[in-house]
Amino acid sequence: MGKYMRMTDPSACVHCHKCRESCSFLEKYGLDIGDADRMSSLLYHCFLCGRCSEVCPEGIDGKQILLDMRRSQVAEHGGRLQEPGYEGLLDEKVGYRYRNYDYNRKQQEQKGRGQSGSGNVVLFVGCNFPSYYPKTTEMLAKLLMEKAGIETVFDCCGKPVSELGLADEAGEMIAGINRKLRDLSATEVVMVCPNCYAYLKGRLEAKVTMIYEKLQEFGLGEPLSGKRNIFLPCPDRESRTVLKSLRPFLVEEPELILDVQCCGLGGCAGRKEPELAAEMLRQIMCGNYSEGKQGKAPVRDVDTYCASCAGNIARQGYGQAGHLLVQILGLQETPDAVHARENREKFSAIRKIPV
Repeated sequence: MGKYMRMTDPSACVHCHKCRESCSFLEKYGLDIGDADRMSSLLYHCFLCGRCSEVCPEGIDGKQILLDMRRSQVAEHGGRLQEPGYEGLLDEKVGYRYRNYDYNRKQQEQKGRGQSGSGNVVLFVGCNFPSYYPKTTEMLAKLLMEKAGIETVFDCCGKPVSELGLADEAGEMIAGINRKLRDLSATEVVMVCPNCYAYLKGRLEAKVTMIYEKLQEFGLGEPLSGKRNIFLPCPDRESRTVLKSLRPFLVEEPELILDVQCCGLGGCAGRKEPELAAEMLRQIMCGNYSEGKQGKAPVRDVDTYCASCAGNIARQGYGQAGHLLVQILGLQETPDAVHARENREKFSAIRKIPV
């Protein structure tokens, strides 16, 4: 059922079990999305991938129900997250430690030049893309500055914080991003990450677009030949808006991997359900084979357009999933899962940027 017709009333559930059949979390605990009263102790075990919402014949938005329950639980405890295990994530993401809205200016100052940004368009690379693809990030920032005077900014969109139920902190992060963008006189923000795009579109004052649209506008990027196995990131699986924006770069119609609900990072649930998260990755890379990773099942070639998905696949030892943006730009960079934190710091305002 279309997402604009969905409701958040769990009592409308007819317990047809379609959601359970499509979600490993619900299946594990024998739940349907109408069993909200039984989920209070399992709120952070849900991957918030939205698969249950997609298949519900009654139009129930299970993802939103679980997210609302998380927010209610936080509110009931004075705005404090009660679930343990997320302290490190929050320490980094809230008020994003590696935020940098002066990247281009500082680079130019170190080179003895003035600030060269000339437009009202900025590139918002998020936090995970520069973490896993630092060389591509540098190249893209330089390319867009030289081509159109587009400045690059580094910040967290706030989606992980919002998904933990911390509505106030997430709202403050959005307000902070809007303030920074106003300071830059930005009227258009170009996203690299599909999660940032889905979360910030409609929340920012400026127009939000995807990088693939800009590459086409400027005549940049190379067509990718061959049949591609593409894993769709959760926020784009249903609308496929980002996929459509990059489709002109694909010579052949891709084979879409649609039978896996998530890469295992969604909803910050991997900490609570590591085995389910691992099985999701195995299915992405090995398909329906019964063995994977170090077993006998072959690992297939997979591409995605989400740095979080690609980085998670690499971090769990399945080799490298290709990132379509990296390939479109003609680069060979693979996700650097080992130095992700150091790469984030490299682009931050707290560390001097090398010339």
